[in-house]
Amino acid sequence: MTTINDTSKRSQSRFDWPLLVGVYALAILGILCICMATYDIDVSDGQPLLNKILNSRSSMWQSIFFLISPIIILVVMAIPTEFIRARVNLAYYIVLGLLMITLVAGEVSNNLKGWLDTGMGRSLQPCEFAKLSVMLLLAKQLSLKEQPIKNFKDFMKICLIMGIPVLVVLAQGETGTVIVIAFMFFAMLFFGGVDWRLLLGMLCVVALGIGLIVAYALMSETTDYRILRLLAFMDPQKYADSGGYQIIKSQNAIGAGQMHGIGTFLPGSWTTLGYVPEASTDSVFSVVGESFGFVGCMFVLAIYLFLVLRMLYLARFTNDKFGRLVIVGVMSMLFFHVFQNIAMGIGYMPITGIPLPFLSYGGSNFVTNIAAIALVLNITKGRTASSVITIQLPKINTKKV
Repeated sequence: MTTINDTSKRSQSRFDWPLLVGVYALAILGILCICMATYDIDVSDGQPLLNKILNSRSSMWQSIFFLISPIIILVVMAIPTEFIRARVNLAYYIVLGLLMITLVAGEVSNNLKGWLDTGMGRSLQPCEFAKLSVMLLLAKQLSLKEQPIKNFKDFMKICLIMGIPVLVVLAQGETGTVIVIAFMFFAMLFFGGVDWRLLLGMLCVVALGIGLIVAYALMSETTDYRILRLLAFMDPQKYADSGGYQIIKSQNAIGAGQMHGIGTFLPGSWTTLGYVPEASTDSVFSVVGESFGFVGCMFVLAIYLFLVLRMLYLARFTNDKFGRLVIVGVMSMLFFHVFQNIAMGIGYMPITGIPLPFLSYGGSNFVTNIAAIALVLNITKGRTASSVITIQLPKINTKKV
């Protein structure tokens, strides 16, 4: 592996407007989709769009989060990267403390004990912030040396960074966040220079664990909702009245949109009649599919693809390893959210309750994603001349023997 100095425009310090524009295009569409999924036809039918948004509690709150998001971005960007790096341990322990408090005294909703009452009519979901805290501490640990894992002590330290919050989140009943953190963990280890053989071994252990869980699900008659979701994924029609209901209704709504969609705020649609469970959160992609059709779905996917590729591009031309790994962490987190949410909406992945970034309703998730993008903007704004990492293949001896 070699490093080539690059002082071109690609590696210079700048505010990345294309990334921000893509994020806000999704956020605006998200407010519209949330409003379509939650507005009251009897109250808002025939009224202007602004009235519809204000008359829906969910879309109104999402609009408030949207309006305060520039403040979040400005605050995060005003903090020097070195200051962030020096304080990631503190942030990690604060979030871990919030997770523990939630486990003991949190509110229960949809079989999850994952919310803290703020006393202002809103609840906080600390597991969303756990993604950022794990990502930042992992980026710091992986950036301390060229080869992050040289011995068993290094290996255990890396695993504990992820493992402790994951165990607490699992105890709360939240599986989706655990899967996101695990995917982000392996992506950052891969880009952080960890030996591929170690990564392969760890993936084999994870695959074995998943295989055992699937085997247990097939052989048992448990009533655990997570196992039922897995069984429903394998045969939705068999569990059409329970675990497979959301998959079937989401597929019906997306299919109803066909090529160009049925339009917005159409009375009698799957969305307005409330047939799709969690249409403003986990199943918001069904609203996109029904209202804007295949064309709209491809448009949304194109923006997400642009964001992922843009962050890969920015990471490649970022010299500081900590900054580069933070960008990789944000990219992998958003990528898996998009993949899992859309795949479960069309029936290709089990239901896990993972929201669609910037489209799904939820203050904690929206603020976390905006803060993550702000971290990327902060790093690109403060970076210096970059070094492009390339892999040098071994030379082949062409001399005749």
